[in-house]
Amino acid sequence: MSKAATVYDVADRAGVSIATVSRVLRSPDAVRPVTRERVLDAVSALGYVPSGSARGLAERRTGVLGLYFPGFDAAEDAPPLDVLSAADAPPFAIVRDAADADDGHTSMLFLDEVLRGAELEAWKQGFVLMVGVGRDDPDRSTVRDMAGRVDGLMVLASSVPDDVLARLARRIPVVVLSGPPRGDHYDHVTVSNAEAMAELTRHVLAQVGDGRLAFLAGPEDSPDGLQRWEGFAAAVTDAGRSVDEVTVVRGDFTRGSGRRAAEELVASGVPTALVAANDQMALGALDVFRGAGIRVPEDLLVTGFDGIDAAALSHPPLTTIRQPMIDLGRAAVQVLARRLESVEADPVLARLPLQIILRESSQRPS
Repeated sequence: MSKAATVYDVADRAGVSIATVSRVLRSPDAVRPVTRERVLDAVSALGYVPSGSARGLAERRTGVLGLYFPGFDAAEDAPPLDVLSAADAPPFAIVRDAADADDGHTSMLFLDEVLRGAELEAWKQGFVLMVGVGRDDPDRSTVRDMAGRVDGLMVLASSVPDDVLARLARRIPVVVLSGPPRGDHYDHVTVSNAEAMAELTRHVLAQVGDGRLAFLAGPEDSPDGLQRWEGFAAAVTDAGRSVDEVTVVRGDFTRGSGRRAAEELVASGVPTALVAANDQMALGALDVFRGAGIRVPEDLLVTGFDGIDAAALSHPPLTTIRQPMIDLGRAAVQVLARRLESVEADPVLARLPLQIILRESSQRPS
């Protein structure tokens, strides 16, 4: 390999100062077109790649933002893979898909969309995005290691213990995704979980009258799941009914856990309506009801939350609350970028709007 070109080589070839080279690479519109073209031609001819480490030392910045997610998909559950022996494997296999098989990546659908948004906005803002996943990470070494490599950090609410997050926030800016402020001083990007769920519940109550309700809750430690239960419970109480009469089953936001919860309901008595804390659990419940000959919406109503694509394609199409998942990722990056420019500003609470999407699964036939 030949010696890597330096900024001095580019400046010498283009006949400009190294400051001009830096301006062209960072803010090309601020440089005259003729000069800009000379510099870019020199960059191309020399194959120059800016040194992120050198720039970081000069500016005390890395140009990298961190996005930390909890480890929903356990690493030990991944099948073994030997890439080097793949050449000896058959070119394809025919597999009969089981209707009740768990799709290993379904729990990541929400995070996948948030990640897409964060990556897009980071690119637009001129940052590189580093993603960390806390698999089997009880001491949070992954997020602590990330914090030493990035200019700022975005974390999903409750994915990092409060004491660890507080220590990290003394070193770099932190943005919390999805959870409401809890008397902290972090920037937050969130949605109106409780308000939207309350309105959807009122729609369901108007359909079922005095019919029996069930709520398919998420994990106990999920801030989103808790807010959705609170919205549901508030609407039930406002309607003059007792939440003690609601059948509550719990899942972990995966389709498989929705199936298991629905099997409990089938065994104990099918309710008139099932309000689920996310789409994937609702879709799993629909799988079970269909197999048991229980008709939706004729025999019971079902609703979800998130607005994933599969909800529109289910049978029947699933009523849901659509989250702006990509926009959540984009907003988190925007808030973090602004924080880096104004460290002393007051904490920001960015609350993004939701859409209640009414479909066949919650419409009682006339």
